[in-house]
Formats: sequence, structure tokens, C-alpha cells
Amino acid sequence: QVQIVEPGGGLVQPGGSLRLSCAVPGSALSLFVMYWYRQAPGKQREQVARVTRGDLTTYEEFVEGRFTISRDNAKNTVYLQVNNLKPEDTAIYFCDANRITGVGEGLDYWGQGTQVTVSS
Repeated sequence: QVQIVEPGGGLVQPGGSLRLSCAVPGSALSLFVMYWYRQAPGKQREQVARVTRGDLTTYEEFVEGRFTISRDNAKNTVYLQVNNLKPEDTAIYFCDANRITGVGEGLDYWGQGTQVTVSS
């Protein structure tokens, strides 16, 4: 059993920054591909960023260079640094840990989400 903990959300003014954390205690984080997703009010959940086991990163276009995903395998933690936030970034941000363990099988752990609100 893995319980994901996601501190770091909050209220920030436009142009502000936050650092979201996703801790996966008891896991071998180096074996997981880590994702950040978000879901804005009235919209579908969308991928924000991904970091592979080989530390390769991928971002969606709307990130526009403002976000950085990173991982610390020793701490079993992945981070999302979010800078220059816009009101449209307001959403619940979710961490996802994914590990393929075999053909058609794998582990997929989701955090409960953390609210990021960008407003004046």
C-alpha cells in the first residue's frame, strides 16, 4: 500500500510561484515514471509534466517554460516548481506514480490532489 502526500498548494497572486511536492513513502521511486496532472473547474484532467526513470522531462505547451518537474529518488519525492502563475493555472494538481511491472500490468498511485488558486 502506497499513500501519496502532496503538500505545496495554496493561494498565490498572478505572477507568483509555488513549489508542489509529491512524496511516495515506502516506494522505490527510481522505478516509477512520475506525472503531474491538473483539473480546472469544469474541465477535464490534463497532463502538466512528466519525468521518466531516466530523468527525461516532458511538458505540455501551456506550461510555456514556467514549470519545472524534478525528482529526488533518495527522498521518494517529485516536485513541480510553478512560476509566473496565471489565473488560468487555477486547478487541483495531482501527482501520479506509474510503474510498468509486466506486460499489461503495472502500478499506478494517485495523490488526492492539492489546490492551486491564482487570483488577485
